[in-house]
Amino acid sequence: MTTAASPAVFLSSLVLALVIVHAPLGDYMYRVYTRETHSRGERFIYRMVGVDPGREQTWVGYARSVLAFSAVCVVFVFAAQLVQGALVLHRPHPAGAMTAGLAWNTAVSFVTNTNWQAYAGESTQGHLVQMAALAVQNFVSAAVGMAVAIALVRGFARRRSAVLGSFWVDLVRGTLRILLPIAALAAIALIAGGVVQNFHVEDQTLATIASAPQTLPGGPAASQESIKLLGTNGGGFYNANSAHPFENPTALTNWLEIFLLLVIAFSLPRTFGRLVGSAKQGHAIVAVMTVLAVIGVGLLGWSQLAHHGTVPTAVGAAGEGVEQRLGIADSAVFAAATTLTSTGAVNSAHDSYTSLGGLMTMVDMQLGEVAPGGAGSGLYGLLILAVITVFVAGLMVGRTPEYLGKKITAREIKLAASYFLVMPVVVLAGTAISIALPGPRSAMSNTGPHGLSEVLYAFTSAANNNGSAFAGLAADGTWYETALGIAMLIGRFVPIIMVLALAGALAAQGRTPESLGTLPTHKPQFVGLVVGVTVILVALTFLPSLALGPLAEGLH
Repeated sequence: MTTAASPAVFLSSLVLALVIVHAPLGDYMYRVYTRETHSRGERFIYRMVGVDPGREQTWVGYARSVLAFSAVCVVFVFAAQLVQGALVLHRPHPAGAMTAGLAWNTAVSFVTNTNWQAYAGESTQGHLVQMAALAVQNFVSAAVGMAVAIALVRGFARRRSAVLGSFWVDLVRGTLRILLPIAALAAIALIAGGVVQNFHVEDQTLATIASAPQTLPGGPAASQESIKLLGTNGGGFYNANSAHPFENPTALTNWLEIFLLLVIAFSLPRTFGRLVGSAKQGHAIVAVMTVLAVIGVGLLGWSQLAHHGTVPTAVGAAGEGVEQRLGIADSAVFAAATTLTSTGAVNSAHDSYTSLGGLMTMVDMQLGEVAPGGAGSGLYGLLILAVITVFVAGLMVGRTPEYLGKKITAREIKLAASYFLVMPVVVLAGTAISIALPGPRSAMSNTGPHGLSEVLYAFTSAANNNGSAFAGLAADGTWYETALGIAMLIGRFVPIIMVLALAGALAAQGRTPESLGTLPTHKPQFVGLVVGVTVILVALTFLPSLALGPLAEGLH
């Protein structure tokens, strides 16, 4: 399959595949996280780490473990990049060694599940670093997000409990039992589809049909490609990411890659429903994800196909920056899927999208990436929005709000509100400071509204741990390497601490029986309320900045 299918066939087959795997994969993940026994390999890992798998942790202990593990990972990836010239499988390239600032930014990027690529892909990173540092982080950073989501769900499910499970057990199981086997199968499928997988450190020089020489870079791309998408990591083995024909050679691999970046996030609500003992609650959460995803995909596709661009008089204006092998529709679906999740992989140039198309990629991220969001982070982000929704509904009827039998008191809503406020503060403050300072401002290749959009997109992507970019911004300078690295750290770990604190507060409660005043949280009315609250919160927060950027550009 080398040409794109019709948009209707492409979308309908994708939706059908996600529906088919939703229940079996969700049920499998439920069994993984509730299993009481440990395999021999898992017990060996626990002994190496020095933890007792039978000892559960409070939310403070769970958070401390997340932060400690992530800090060690940052140090490891940072050091590996600086010494990669002395390692085996190192590619000889003219770019030279990584600078300390770029290595810091990249280490933070991959540990936070952002995979922001300020470095030049295969021309900067050696094969061993790509495999042992970056690809490994693709596995464990995704497993961290899934573990935090499961801890929050346990907070809803448990009664008068001081513990949320063991982070180390959740991390190991998520990696070995879920991500690793699926990624291995996906890598085989990608190799069969034409994605490169070898250990060539030297570029291969071949003669084209016209007898002109052409150099072809090799490398273990398929094995990294599969987990970068499955774990909603992003990045890419090659600098061109999933627009590179060695990473995404055909329309079939394009379909598979979109499926992979959606499958875990869309299946986790089933796991959530099983853990809280109500499949209907899981159906409600996945319905919210679906409604927001349909809106996001529909609007982005329309904005591209309708040719509302920055150069509307040009022939094929909406085709600028689009993957020509796949067409506008398939590129738009990929762009929507990668920004609605925290993946950030791209198969086309978002910077060259129409003004309204670029707007939608930013809005998709500013929703908090909950449609369906990242591996784990989408679920816990949407559950936070559900808590805010029941609080707002409780205010309307003058009673203490409840969700899944747990009262949402002042403590719970403060944690939920703080979670929601972290990302906008980082995005808007980072953008404002960068626009105000002459040095960072000079890194913009465009002035006016589009230049603002480039900076706004960068901080939106970093704070949401997405990783995609408007390529017109030169983000490899000292300011952006540092500022975006800080944005990634705050955007990842401060919300995680809020989530775990909320989980601890919920687990300590008993169960409040339902009454006539309890808001049903499994019906279409609740689905509509959560969708409405999500959209309104984002509109109130980001509309002024969007009006000065992509909206102003589109109306120019």
